[in-house]
Amino acid sequence: FDRTGAVILSRIATYLGLPEHWFDPAIDEGNSVLRLLHYPPVDDAEGGAIRAGAHEDINLITLLLGAEEAGLEVLDRDGQWLAINPPAGSVVCNIGDMLQRLTNHVLPSTTHRVVNPAPERRGFARYSTPFFLHFNPDYEIRTLPGCIDAAHPDRGLAPITADEFLKERLREIKLL
Repeated sequence: FDRTGAVILSRIATYLGLPEHWFDPAIDEGNSVLRLLHYPPVDDAEGGAIRAGAHEDINLITLLLGAEEAGLEVLDRDGQWLAINPPAGSVVCNIGDMLQRLTNHVLPSTTHRVVNPAPERRGFARYSTPFFLHFNPDYEIRTLPGCIDAAHPDRGLAPITADEFLKERLREIKLL
């Protein structure tokens, strides 16, 4: 997973006008996490409910693997929720808060949620395997100069280590 994440980040680096392997030394000792998420079957009485409310991931990028059941939705720029139904064997990549901060919102963090399935699929559990790729804890998140322009003015954010950023966000959501 680390290798796949590094390949994706090399493409992002190229897009941002950075050297292809710019991210490599910033992720070689990260505290990335692979999780297995289980969403149990739901009763018909729970129609319209949300399995996981709207949120963004704190980390750099998230690779989502193997969800067999539908439910993942992302919020588009117009405020509409779009169902994400990737083909079998594919990987979905979400931008996280750390990359959003590094790029001055040129690459915005992906707001996403998981909704309950259609009535005919409510008796089935949903499993998802996200890989949360993180910067090295001591990596200093500092706005990239190439990401400051008329459309993305400097937000004046002080540099912060990835570890401090993670702790700050965990405190904000009352997990620390």
